[in-house]
Amino acid sequence: MADLFATNAATADYSAADIEVLEGLEPVRRRPGMYIGGTDEGGLHHLATEILDNAMDEAVAGHASVIDMELAADGSLLIRDNGRGIPVDPHPKFPDKSALEVILTTLHSGGKFGSKAYATSGGLHGVGVSVVNALAEWLAVEVARDRTLYRQTFQRGDPDGPLATVGSIANRRGTLLQFKPDPEIFGARAKFQPARLYRMARSKAYLYRGVKIRWKCAADLLPPESPTPAEAELQFPNGLADFLGLLLEERAPVLPVYAGDLTFPGEGAGRCEWAIAWCDDHGDPHSHSYCNTIPTPSGGSHENGFRNALLRAIKAFGELSGQKKAGQITGEDLLGSAAFALSVFIPNPQFQGQTKERLDSPETQRLLEANLKDRFDHWLSADPKASTVLLEHLIERAEDRLKRRAEKDLQRKTATNRRLRLPGKLTDCSSTGPENTEIFLVEGDSAGGSAKQARDRKTQAVLPLRGKILNVASATAEKLRANQELSDLVQALGCGMGKQFDIDRLRYERVVIMTDADVDGAHIASLLMTFFFREMPQLITRGHLFLALPPLYRLAAGGTTIYARDDADREHHLATTFKGRKSVEISRFKGLGEMPPAQLKDTTMNPATRTLLRVDIGLSDQGTGTAREAGDLVDRLMGRKPELRLAFIQQNAQFVDGLDI
Repeated sequence: MADLFATNAATADYSAADIEVLEGLEPVRRRPGMYIGGTDEGGLHHLATEILDNAMDEAVAGHASVIDMELAADGSLLIRDNGRGIPVDPHPKFPDKSALEVILTTLHSGGKFGSKAYATSGGLHGVGVSVVNALAEWLAVEVARDRTLYRQTFQRGDPDGPLATVGSIANRRGTLLQFKPDPEIFGARAKFQPARLYRMARSKAYLYRGVKIRWKCAADLLPPESPTPAEAELQFPNGLADFLGLLLEERAPVLPVYAGDLTFPGEGAGRCEWAIAWCDDHGDPHSHSYCNTIPTPSGGSHENGFRNALLRAIKAFGELSGQKKAGQITGEDLLGSAAFALSVFIPNPQFQGQTKERLDSPETQRLLEANLKDRFDHWLSADPKASTVLLEHLIERAEDRLKRRAEKDLQRKTATNRRLRLPGKLTDCSSTGPENTEIFLVEGDSAGGSAKQARDRKTQAVLPLRGKILNVASATAEKLRANQELSDLVQALGCGMGKQFDIDRLRYERVVIMTDADVDGAHIASLLMTFFFREMPQLITRGHLFLALPPLYRLAAGGTTIYARDDADREHHLATTFKGRKSVEISRFKGLGEMPPAQLKDTTMNPATRTLLRVDIGLSDQGTGTAREAGDLVDRLMGRKPELRLAFIQQNAQFVDGLDI
């Protein structure tokens, strides 16, 4: 009975008064990650995407032809279109407010739920512009409609006053929206990156050839020698073909770029555009897909339909040509050496999440499979000689794949001290023992391609990891076991993890983390070191884990070439090695994938010329004090409690002299 009374007393403290109801835009400010994916640089730039997508929807609908995108000196972003303009008349449901104010202050409001105003659009949920308003320090909107100019301003989502009529205007129409991200949400140092915004604007111009995007950026915001222009007019009459041509500027395709477009049968079913080319230079594939001008980096239904239609067409052509080996071509062979851009415009697309990184519309896949195959069939049959060249290229890739698989099967059967099961994307070394061997963990297939060409095939293996791996310090055991990237890594190393870890089964003498010399690369390296510390601590205590030090700059003058690891190293060489030189050519490597293999080998992978950092955090097999301290630090910085990270940042922010964001 005492326990029962105690329970009743405890539940009495939890009542209806404890249920909090968030109204208006307050849910967005409380939980921004639900709407924009996070408050990091990606989430910040997602705000720009939402506004630019609205302007693009007007263009795709045929109501706008020009979009202005301007990054102002104060860090605010202005986007203007010459479309119809957001409606300003009173809203039927809220007669005391204009439709414009309702759209900007009410979640799930907009003109894209039905099909009257927009046949296709990137906006689906009616939250985009209201989320931007909620997360902006201030926002101003002007609407030129029916020869009248209207204006309204907001502070952190709240209107400063009602919609005001500015006056009559004759030669302007459309919507202008300018805002500045709220430092309370994104941090005082957060700011838009001109290069990222420019690439965003350029990709939109490629996607819809009927729009001109005028880009402008305050000169003070551009770093010295930046390739991003201060002003530009972006319009591409050939659309995706121009885009693919830019990607393949320095490569030789097997065939010229094949570009086309198709309207799906049925009223309002949508349409698609594509451009594709195959290369035989062992470079990296490029895949870019979009739905209603929204990038879908994780692919989805449209990519699946595109691949399946093309695969069926090439196999059918091979069968007609008497090439029996065409049947062994897979989607991996087909797109593994291809660069393609695919854009679909469909009504009511289904994305995974508000950030829309993957399209999940099965009907779209069926439409592409059913309608694109005929187009591909006609393209292949129109030039049998060229198509035969493509077919032979794909058969060669299929045979290479099967050969590699057979070699791996043979290696599994014959190796006595190597792990029997290896991940498919591992490019292994030829040595059968761990002595003097090393594996390079690189970020992405692009860097992996360069590393594979630069490596010593006898002693050096390469394992590309896609994106940022799982943060094991904050993930559940189930997520850890289900993560494919970590599973591939564990298989490649061969020593197991956690309780099954056995240092004597390690397949390589050195494990080298080789990431780009930038913030993202440092983050990926931190995640990998966290994984090894948590799941394979002996890898560190026995001295097997290393960090590569790829250069960030290349300096050349008068026959002298020097590589610099960072800004400080660059300035040191300018003041010493190149002192007195008037013209020094300085190149900044954007990433390992863009570094020529010969340079990557000389600077980062060749044991005779490289520098490696051995990871040592003070642990020993016997010492427990430092192990406990290191574990506490990992928990603070990488664990599940963000308040601990915040406290660490606040305590150490005073020591930060410069920050690369």
